[in-house]
Amino acid sequence: MAQYALLRLVHALPVLFLTSVAVWLLVYLIPGDPALALLGPDVTPEQLARARTRMGLDQPLPVQYALWVGRVVKGDLGVSYLNGLPVRTMLVQRIPVTLQLTVASLVVALLLAAPLGIFAAVRPRSWIGRLASGYNALAMAVPTFWLGILLVLLFGLYLRWLPTSGFVPVWEDPGRAWRFMLLPAVTLGAYVSAVLARFTRSALLESLGQDYVRTARAKGLDERAVVGVHALKNALIPVVTVLGLQFGAFMGGAVITEAIFDYPGLGRMLLQAILTRDYTVVQGTILFVVCAFVVINLLTDLAYAFLDPRIRYS
Repeated sequence: MAQYALLRLVHALPVLFLTSVAVWLLVYLIPGDPALALLGPDVTPEQLARARTRMGLDQPLPVQYALWVGRVVKGDLGVSYLNGLPVRTMLVQRIPVTLQLTVASLVVALLLAAPLGIFAAVRPRSWIGRLASGYNALAMAVPTFWLGILLVLLFGLYLRWLPTSGFVPVWEDPGRAWRFMLLPAVTLGAYVSAVLARFTRSALLESLGQDYVRTARAKGLDERAVVGVHALKNALIPVVTVLGLQFGAFMGGAVITEAIFDYPGLGRMLLQAILTRDYTVVQGTILFVVCAFVVINLLTDLAYAFLDPRIRYS
């Protein structure tokens, strides 16, 4: 297992390097001058030249990239052009907010998807199977922003059961935190729950048709043990794949959902930085998101090896 993990880590290093190049070039190619965005349109040519020199924008591209990577390796992601705060400090403030919403959204998705997918596979022609199919179609058809608006109108403005905006850290007041998180978590988790339910149903149906399941039933094992112990574990690999991808996507920031609920996460910060051309914040945020994707994919690969030992042996 350790050798497999080390091999996957080595494979991730070139991805991180190419990602850093792509992130830096992507922001560099955005129209506009960072120095001009920092100083404003009334700046004199002399002031603009001094600012470009101070920011290293007068250097050749390879030199600019090398200087940037050198600072990133040391943990220095630069300073925001607008508020003067270090980008690392801004990320540290926003990451727990986004992580809290991400975990809550995946919990909601699993609570909905697991029973629907399992019962739809075990009883495919029952009313539960038809209910699961109907829910999946509806949840995947409704746009996320439209669902968020409907939830705000119904539970926030009409019934007044839940707050429509704001954030409370779960470690300070869990009860109030869940009240603020429930609507955005359901908004994000609904679509994912439909995808997870479909993958769970398909994978579990395939597992239930395997020889080892028939053998377990022939031995007289209880149906719950057959499904829960023998079939479900082998059906979890595609489900883990979807979970890993969605976790990375949510950590990248659900911009629309955070905008609807005025949620102060990474997505909202990234959107504001793009609109104001705060290039250092854009670079630092995108780099963190990509690194988070790589780490999550690595953890997903390790979960594969745990669920199916044949993967790490191969």
